[in-house]
Amino acid sequence: MPMTQKLYESAPSSRQVAKFMTASTLGATLLFLSGLTLTGTVLALIMATPLIVIFSPVLVPAGITLFLVISGFLFSGGCGVAAITALSWMYNYVQGKHPFGADQLDYARNKLASTARDMTEKAKEYGHYVQHKASERAESRKQKALGTVPVCSMGVVVVE
Repeated sequence: MPMTQKLYESAPSSRQVAKFMTASTLGATLLFLSGLTLTGTVLALIMATPLIVIFSPVLVPAGITLFLVISGFLFSGGCGVAAITALSWMYNYVQGKHPFGADQLDYARNKLASTARDMTEKAKEYGHYVQHKASERAESRKQKALGTVPVCSMGVVVVE
C-alpha cells in the first residue's frame, strides 16, 4: 500500500474538520469573554473597595436584614406549599383516589390498631389476674382471722 493512500484513509473527513474548527472558534471566543469578565470584575472591585469600606457599617446590617427577610419569605412560602400539598393529599385520600404513600399509611394504621387490640387484651388478662390474686389474698386473710388453716388443693397446709 502506498504511503499517500494510508494518509488519505487516516485523514479526517471534512465534517470532522468543520466540527473541530467550530468548537475551537467557539471555545476561544468564550475563553476571551471569560477573561474580559474577570478583568472587569477585578477592576470594579478595585474601584468599589473604598466605597464598601466607607459604607460597611450600613451595608453589613442591611445585607443581614435583607438575607433574613428573603429567607423568611422563602421559608413561609415553602411551608405554604407543603401545607397545600398535604391538604391535597389528604383530600385525595379521603375521596378514595389512593394517592402516593396511601399503602404505607394503611399498613401503619392497621399495625397500630392490631397492637392496640393486643395491649387491650393483655391489660384485661392482667386485670383478671390481679383481681383473682386480690380475692385469694382476701380469702386467706379472712381464714386467718377466723383461725382456720388454709389448705392447698393437694392437701398440703399453707404456711404464711
